[in-house]
Amino acid sequence: MDLKYKIALVYFCLISFASVLICVSDKRRAVKGRRRISERTLFLFCLAGGGAAMYAAMLAIRHKTRHKRFMLGIPAVIAAQIALILFFILK
Repeated sequence: MDLKYKIALVYFCLISFASVLICVSDKRRAVKGRRRISERTLFLFCLAGGGAAMYAAMLAIRHKTRHKRFMLGIPAVIAAQIALILFFILK
Protein backbone atom coordinates (compact mmCIF):
# COMPACT_ATOMS: atom_id res chain seq x y z
CA MET A 1 0.00 0.00 0.00
CA ASP A 2 1.33 3.42 -0.96
CA LEU A 3 2.15 5.92 1.75
CA LYS A 4 -0.52 8.36 0.52
CA TYR A 5 -3.21 5.68 0.97
CA LYS A 6 -1.94 4.87 4.46
CA ILE A 7 -2.04 8.56 5.37
CA ALA A 8 -5.57 8.86 3.98
CA LEU A 9 -6.68 5.80 5.93
CA VAL A 10 -5.23 7.13 9.19
CA TYR A 11 -6.84 10.53 8.54
CA PHE A 12 -10.30 9.04 7.93
CA CYS A 13 -10.00 6.83 11.01
CA LEU A 14 -9.07 9.82 13.18
CA ILE A 15 -11.72 12.16 11.78
CA SER A 16 -14.34 9.42 12.11
CA PHE A 17 -13.35 8.78 15.73
CA ALA A 18 -13.45 12.51 16.48
CA SER A 19 -16.87 12.82 14.80
CA VAL A 20 -18.30 10.06 16.98
CA LEU A 21 -16.81 11.66 20.09
CA ILE A 22 -18.34 15.07 19.43
CA CYS A 23 -21.69 13.49 18.57
CA VAL A 24 -21.75 11.50 21.82
CA SER A 25 -20.54 14.55 23.74
CA ASP A 26 -23.34 16.68 22.29
CA LYS A 27 -25.91 14.03 23.24
CA ARG A 28 -24.59 13.91 26.82
CA ARG A 29 -24.62 17.69 27.04
CA ALA A 30 -28.22 17.75 25.78
CA VAL A 31 -29.33 15.23 28.41
CA LYS A 32 -27.57 17.17 31.18
CA GLY A 33 -28.87 20.55 29.98
CA ARG A 34 -25.37 21.88 29.43
CA ARG A 35 -23.96 24.05 26.66
CA ARG A 36 -24.20 22.22 23.32
CA ILE A 37 -21.84 21.72 20.41
CA SER A 38 -22.99 23.89 17.51
CA GLU A 39 -24.64 22.38 14.47
CA ARG A 40 -22.02 24.14 12.39
CA THR A 41 -19.25 22.22 14.17
CA LEU A 42 -21.08 18.93 13.68
CA PHE A 43 -21.43 19.62 9.95
CA LEU A 44 -17.79 20.70 9.67
CA PHE A 45 -16.67 17.34 11.02
CA CYS A 46 -19.05 15.69 8.57
CA LEU A 47 -17.61 17.69 5.67
CA ALA A 48 -14.08 16.87 6.83
CA GLY A 49 -14.77 13.19 6.21
CA GLY A 50 -16.41 11.92 9.38
CA GLY A 51 -19.94 11.90 8.05
CA ALA A 52 -20.49 8.15 7.84
CA ALA A 53 -19.28 7.55 11.39
CA MET A 54 -21.26 10.52 12.72
CA TYR A 55 -24.42 9.37 10.97
CA ALA A 56 -24.04 5.85 12.38
CA ALA A 57 -23.44 7.27 15.86
CA MET A 58 -26.48 9.55 15.61
CA LEU A 59 -28.67 6.60 14.69
CA ALA A 60 -27.16 4.39 17.39
CA ILE A 61 -27.66 6.91 20.22
CA ARG A 62 -30.82 8.48 18.75
CA HIS A 63 -29.33 11.93 18.57
CA LYS A 64 -30.70 14.54 16.16
CA THR A 65 -32.75 11.87 14.40
CA ARG A 66 -35.80 14.15 14.35
CA HIS A 67 -33.88 16.91 12.58
CA LYS A 68 -34.33 16.68 8.80
CA ARG A 69 -31.30 18.92 8.41
CA PHE A 70 -29.12 16.13 9.80
CA MET A 71 -30.98 13.04 8.61
CA LEU A 72 -30.99 14.30 5.02
CA GLY A 73 -27.98 16.60 5.07
CA ILE A 74 -25.38 14.14 6.31
CA PRO A 75 -26.29 11.41 3.78
CA ALA A 76 -26.21 14.07 1.05
CA VAL A 77 -22.70 15.09 2.10
CA ILE A 78 -21.60 11.45 2.19
CA ALA A 79 -23.04 10.85 -1.31
CA ALA A 80 -21.30 13.95 -2.65
CA GLN A 81 -18.00 12.85 -1.12
CA ILE A 82 -18.34 9.36 -2.62
CA ALA A 83 -19.13 10.87 -6.03
CA LEU A 84 -16.09 13.14 -5.76
CA ILE A 85 -13.81 10.26 -4.80
CA LEU A 86 -15.14 8.13 -7.66
CA PHE A 87 -14.66 11.02 -10.07
CA PHE A 88 -10.99 11.30 -9.17
CA ILE A 89 -10.41 7.53 -9.14
CA LEU A 90 -12.07 6.96 -12.51
CA LYS A 91 -10.63 10.10 -14.12
